[in-house]
Parts: sequence; C-alpha cells; structure tokens
Amino acid sequence: MDWRFDVLPGGELVREGLNDIQHGRRTAAAFLVLVGSPRLNALGFNVPMDEENPEHALYDLLASEEEDSAHSRYNALVRALVSFERAAECVAK
Repeated sequence: MDWRFDVLPGGELVREGLNDIQHGRRTAAAFLVLVGSPRLNALGFNVPMDEENPEHALYDLLASEEEDSAHSRYNALVRALVSFERAAECVAK
C-alpha cells in the first residue's frame, strides 16, 4: 500500500520515526515507531523489533531531555501513534 502519511493524524511523526530507524538514529520518533511495531507491522510496515523495551527507551530519552515534562510528552507521543494506527487501519480496510 502506498502510504500518504501527510493525510493521517500522526503521520509525519511515524514517517520521521521510520526514517530514523532506517538510518540508525535513536530518536523519540524512532522509539515511538518501535513501540507501535506490532500494529504497524500488521498494517504492512516493515518495522524491526530490535529494541527489547522501546517504551522504557522512549521514556528515558524524554526524561534525559527534560525530566519534568517526560511523562506528559510520552503520553502525547503515544496518543499520536494510536491516532495514526487507528486511521491507518481504517484506510487499509
């Protein structure tokens, strides 16, 4: 399927994460995509599951950048991922 990331909520973030993974960058977007890898793989994306605990890696990265807001930023990123996954599932049907 040809994914048009720009029309789906959270699409830009998922595209960025997939690109970061492909280039070996350990970014918040990359960890977020790894968190969503089971659903994203079911949708036809090729997301390697090479991070043992991407949820913790994402939170740790956010906390290292700004500890006080790590929890709320983590939750906002996960909400964006879930929005993308739900929208992508509707488009894929």
